[in-house]
Amino acid sequence: MGAEFDLNLIRTFVLLYETRSVTAAADVLGVTQPTVSYGLGKLRRRLGDELFVRGPGGLVPSSEAERLYPPLRTAIEQLDVTIGAATQFDATGPVSFSIGLSDLGEVNSLPLILAELAVRAPAATLQVHAFDIDTATDELTRGRVDAIVASPILDSVRLNRIPLFTEGYAGMAAAHHPRLSAGTPTEAELRAERLIVVDGTTGHPAPRRALRTHGLEGNIAVRVTRFATLPYVVQDSELVAIVPLRIARALARTHPVRTFELPWPIEPAEVAAYTRRTPGRSAAQAWFLDAIRAALEDLP
Repeated sequence: MGAEFDLNLIRTFVLLYETRSVTAAADVLGVTQPTVSYGLGKLRRRLGDELFVRGPGGLVPSSEAERLYPPLRTAIEQLDVTIGAATQFDATGPVSFSIGLSDLGEVNSLPLILAELAVRAPAATLQVHAFDIDTATDELTRGRVDAIVASPILDSVRLNRIPLFTEGYAGMAAAHHPRLSAGTPTEAELRAERLIVVDGTTGHPAPRRALRTHGLEGNIAVRVTRFATLPYVVQDSELVAIVPLRIARALARTHPVRTFELPWPIEPAEVAAYTRRTPGRSAAQAWFLDAIRAALEDLP
């Protein structure tokens, strides 16, 4: 078996592990499904192990495949860097990208990404997908989205995570709230108010932890699933919300709400970009990741 064929087999194995799909691996490699299946058969015979079996969510790696993946992935990544596998990408012509964002990301991060794309690739089009933590890893590794920008941790060896910026928090109330009309409320004053919080996978957990820590969980009157709901509810009620700082300031410019400093600190959230690892990441996806990083990294 020649060295070149061995390298192709290693790439096939790494992509099968990451995509959990013969079809998706074939798409990334630019070959037919039978070619990938044939390569998997070669690997099975050579290694004397089944490597992958079919499960309800796709291919399930064996214990031997779990053992082999980290060193083989590292070898492929190092080789791609050495030989410059990520070829120069031409962004001057029409090109399409897709990105996964929460509703907060669509308000907070999307305008900055679009501004960066307008300068770097004015003919580019962008498809935005709703971020779903349960499907995000598969969406990336199977190539359905090129990148995801989110604060929840996607803990998978199949993904590459790039920290972009941290996000603090502020309180938000109606501009003419009868009790919280000015200044920073005390903890005792907040304890007298009813709260609205964002639950679900896109909701930030740090504010909810702070409410538990300070004994305010019993003050939660309304739970919603999206940050976009908050200003419309808060502006016409006496409910109080805790909102990421940048979005709070943006909402105060467009809605009759005011923001205020909280009486106690909340651990900032770290927003990161996620992509699939090489060799699955294309030159276009690497370019798109660089544009996202330039738009969002180290925001003040």
